[in-house]
Amino acid sequence: MVNQLFYGDNLDVLRRHIKDESVDLCYIDPPFNSKRNYNQIYNNIGKEDQAQAQAFIDTWTWDDYANQGLAEILENYQGKFTSQSIDLIAGLTKVLSKGSLLAYLVHMTLRVVEIYRVLKPTGSFYLHCDSTVSHYLKLVLDAIFCPQGGDFINEIVWKRTNAHSDTKQGRKAYGNITDAILYYTKSKHYKFNTHFLDYTQDYVEKFYKYVDADGRRYQLDNLTGPGGEAKGNPYYEVMGVKRYWRYSQENMNQLIVEGRVIQTKPGTVPRYKRYLDEMSGTPLQNIWDDIKPIQSQSAERLGYPTQKPLAILDRIIQVSSDEGDVVLDAYCGCGTTVCASQRLNRQWIGIDITYQSISLILKRLEDSFGKGVLEQLKLNGIPKDMEAAVALANKKDDRTRKEFEKWVVLTYTNNRATINAKKGADKGIDGIAYFQGDKDEPEKIIVQVKSGKVQSGDIRDLQGTITLEQAALGIFISLKDPTKEMIKTAKSAGIYQSRYMNQSSDKIQIVTIKEMLEQKKRLDVRLSFEVVKSAEKQMEVKAKQLELDI
Repeated sequence: MVNQLFYGDNLDVLRRHIKDESVDLCYIDPPFNSKRNYNQIYNNIGKEDQAQAQAFIDTWTWDDYANQGLAEILENYQGKFTSQSIDLIAGLTKVLSKGSLLAYLVHMTLRVVEIYRVLKPTGSFYLHCDSTVSHYLKLVLDAIFCPQGGDFINEIVWKRTNAHSDTKQGRKAYGNITDAILYYTKSKHYKFNTHFLDYTQDYVEKFYKYVDADGRRYQLDNLTGPGGEAKGNPYYEVMGVKRYWRYSQENMNQLIVEGRVIQTKPGTVPRYKRYLDEMSGTPLQNIWDDIKPIQSQSAERLGYPTQKPLAILDRIIQVSSDEGDVVLDAYCGCGTTVCASQRLNRQWIGIDITYQSISLILKRLEDSFGKGVLEQLKLNGIPKDMEAAVALANKKDDRTRKEFEKWVVLTYTNNRATINAKKGADKGIDGIAYFQGDKDEPEKIIVQVKSGKVQSGDIRDLQGTITLEQAALGIFISLKDPTKEMIKTAKSAGIYQSRYMNQSSDKIQIVTIKEMLEQKKRLDVRLSFEVVKSAEKQMEVKAKQLELDI
């Protein structure tokens, strides 16, 4: 199987492209606004704390998609839903009413049903969430997995920070410093590679306090066993002491020859010499406090708001899959699961609904594993011809209304621009990139994308924005062909020349989507200050050079 990255709605991708029982392990970290007031969600109060709740409402609102999803569940679309999951959502509809939280749970139910379908019988599923919704999500997962022979294995608690306090702002509560990871399997026969942690120094000093002449630490362990014929332990004398022993006399004599049996004083019960370096460590428990969060100055940090440490995915993948297995992340975000799977020699499938995430993943893969890795993956859902580009531009879905602009900006700049994600008036700026100027300071490039009718006035407006933003260059990218007057207006803006450029460049350049698709036209200005950075290069770029003054 070829590694695959899908750009699109994960429900559609799962249903149309992922085969039954083809995935060994699935991990998801679905979006949810942890800061949203819990009572406000539960009671569907829309007026209080609106600023805090806005991000959640923007993503999860009761709309046509929620109504359609609810109908699919209650009507048991294609017979996919268990009676328990149908009854659960029907009951929650009465309890929660049709609002943000129910929309979220309907969304998750639809997708978890598909994830269950694509898992192999030996497959495992991990859902990363927080205390705001973990109890609801566990009900959803129980209702899908358990009636069909699956099982709830663990709730893993990850300590994501050391302290959190906003008591100065008047909050009266314990600090929330943990996430939950719900762990389910499709059957009772699943892969599990036991993971061990190194002993802590305190543990070593307390329990392995003896040191050999050669420097090896050891402890003295019990050699005796329960007595009686029913127990089956042999009774004989060792070093003047008669007991029931754990080993046969022959094996005991061998241990004595090897120096593994110690009698600290004459007459005391002999004990077994157990070396620290022969021990695997402590079996992994369900509280993970040894994996630190990604700090602001960490080389791993990509600036993605919900980025999780690679160490979490490394652990999950190693425990619940083997080399060559298929790992799925249906909300792959900045690509942590994808990168962990790649370096651990797993095959992988990633899905995300935003092109910003797809762009970041492609850049991250290239920076981490070289350009060759991109030639080994299949990229799905990205426009490859004009028909697909027009379809993306004309999407009416509010969830993806800016996806056309994102795809254009990031594709044309080879994933080096940053997207203007502001809502409402964007001052004619869809993206910004930086390049090295003559004064050894980063110069700004403004990118503007138009999918509708274009005219010379658009170029004059872009020229005004360039002046206002003190930018050096402007790129106007159009779905439709430019008029002669537009080309003339752009040429009249003049040229830009830098000692870092091989040749001069028009201050305003007009590019068509057709040129991007058919001629592979891309920005040819050398960009020294990349906004979408790899983990390895993040510390090399100063934060002030990445800020957008827009």
